Amino acid sequence: METQAVDTLVEDMLNPKAAFQCGWSACIFCILCLAVFGETIPSYPQQDMDAAVIQGIDASVHERENHLLGYTVTEHYTVFRNHDEKHPAAEMVVKTSYQRDVGKNFGIVSLTGSLVLRKVLEEVLATEKKMTQPANRATAVIIPANYEMTVKGPAMMDGRNCIALAIKPRRVSPYLFNGTVWVDAQNQAIVRLEGVAAKSPSLLSGPSQVSRQYTMIDGFAMATRAHAVSHSALLGDTVINIDYKGYQLQPAGK
Repeated sequence: METQAVDTLVEDMLNPKAAFQCGWSACIFCILCLAVFGETIPSYPQQDMDAAVIQGIDASVHERENHLLGYTVTEHYTVFRNHDEKHPAAEMVVKTSYQRDVGKNFGIVSLTGSLVLRKVLEEVLATEKKMTQPANRATAVIIPANYEMTVKGPAMMDGRNCIALAIKPRRVSPYLFNGTVWVDAQNQAIVRLEGVAAKSPSLLSGPSQVSRQYTMIDGFAMATRAHAVSHSALLGDTVINIDYKGYQLQPAGK
């Protein structure tokens, strides 16, 4: 009877929903404790553990989508060309406001650079605004409905214990990426994304190589820095860095 109870407890901890709620560190700790007390621990297929991680990502992203009503942030864009990342060819500072039921709106505080590069930055804002509109946002977030996900294993990223997953878009879209995502091993919140856009938003350039870093702010995973590299016949190699500062969040219920 005692062994049966222990087996049931372990099954509950390895259930995808329970694993997300408890966190992987808590599950591992409990399993180790059971092993110390000499109970027999049943073996579980690796695919069940991987499925629990993917389920955790889905739950974490939906938690953010459902409970973050809006925010404001200052975004600083710097553009570099032809492998020179010391001297910006253009810069832009934007005050961004996001509302869940509307998407993003941008107020340009300052903008420098050639007319062509200014147009490039304005196109970036237009693409971002379209992507965050309610009709499009659900098709752009990093969840199993939008990506095939394959667990690669544990990894350290930005000083955090993470799990790395390969991601492959389920459809061709400029809002989706082929690459790797790292999620926090405890709560499956996104820590970093690196990949290549599945489709270029412009006919004049190839798909961008993108990386994006996130940190937890008031319980939500928020972007802190983005880096994009693209190539076009008109501009050659172009790098755009984005730094996000001064978040003011509007959680649900507050």
